[in-house]
Amino acid sequence: MVTVSPSECEGSSTWAYALQLPRDPRAARIARVTLRAVLAGHGMAQLQDTAELVATELVTNAYRYSTGSSTLRLSGVTRSRLRVSVWDANPYVPPPFDKWSGVVGPVSAEADGGRGLFLVCQYAEAWGGLSGRGGKLLWCEVVSSGRVDHSLR
Repeated sequence: MVTVSPSECEGSSTWAYALQLPRDPRAARIARVTLRAVLAGHGMAQLQDTAELVATELVTNAYRYSTGSSTLRLSGVTRSRLRVSVWDANPYVPPPFDKWSGVVGPVSAEADGGRGLFLVCQYAEAWGGLSGRGGKLLWCEVVSSGRVDHSLR
């Protein structure tokens, strides 16, 4: 069952939504559609391109490397800062989310994967990962810079 629910009262400057996603190849599309509606509803449409990119990569990572459902959480930290996080049942936290250094190098041309999370780190202001007995949470924050840089796309 897919659910979307606000966790904070209306009118608050901070808010959060959680969207439970089934293990389905269409999960990333469902996440993008929901994200667009949430950002438009909170007057944060300027973050849409970047937020869609990072959410798609995090949800796709959960689909590819976990065996169960995942949960997308969107949190308005401020009026120009959005936290995007994805929880899944696989406890492995992949690099560079396993330790935040502030510097992420490019993925080698021979690598089989890792480009999606590299993009997340390039577009996000901050990122990290947490692991526990029930799985892991990968998160990142995007901010409004007044411009959209499409050079890495």
